[in-house]
Amino acid sequence: MNKSAPETSTTPLYRAQGISKSFAIGGDTVTILDALDLDIAAGETIAIVGASGVGKTTLLNILGTLERPTAGAVLYQGEEVFARREKALCRFRNRTIGFVFQFHHLLPEFTALENIMIPGLIAGRPRQEMEERAAALLEQIGLAARGRHQTGELSGGEQQRVAIARALVMRPAILLADEPTGNLDPRTGSQVFDLIAELNTRLSLATVIVTHNHELARRMDRCLVLRDGKLHPWLETVVDAP
Repeated sequence: MNKSAPETSTTPLYRAQGISKSFAIGGDTVTILDALDLDIAAGETIAIVGASGVGKTTLLNILGTLERPTAGAVLYQGEEVFARREKALCRFRNRTIGFVFQFHHLLPEFTALENIMIPGLIAGRPRQEMEERAAALLEQIGLAARGRHQTGELSGGEQQRVAIARALVMRPAILLADEPTGNLDPRTGSQVFDLIAELNTRLSLATVIVTHNHELARRMDRCLVLRDGKLHPWLETVVDAP
């Protein structure tokens, strides 16, 4: 790890408490997450590693309120987020959580600048305000000269940088990233990870990244392994660690 983990206050910024998630498959019930706990401090970076299919993306989706847990609670500043009605939950997701995925999911008919603006426009923010925010983010990610280019005119690394800027345009408190470098070559992936780390420091974002890249995972404040439905400290000496 390159930096010391932030000191955790009495109440974590974000907390998953007793989270379980089960699915009905072919008449059987399969439990993916089993009474899992996770506390996330403001400004902290956490990597989650684990074998394919153990539920890493499911966990990230629950933290991002895209899926509801079968049991347990997710609390933001001590308040249960799933107690909100659906419209309020969507508003919370839009304003408080930024998402970065393995595939950038940019809209090809729009420019880089317009793609970054989209979450704000959906939230009903003034267009001029969102354009100014998007332009400032393009500057921060080193793509100020590419803002008027459409998605197809950008490299894979540039597209993922734009996706990161889009995730941050609403100035969220929490950034969730699911294999954000998995679709990139090692050099470009490292550059994208460097950008996430830089923005985490600059903006004091609580950041949770699911990754198979152990080199990148080691650079986080904490690295946890998801196994048997629970999170464990990642001990690289353990043979079955991912």
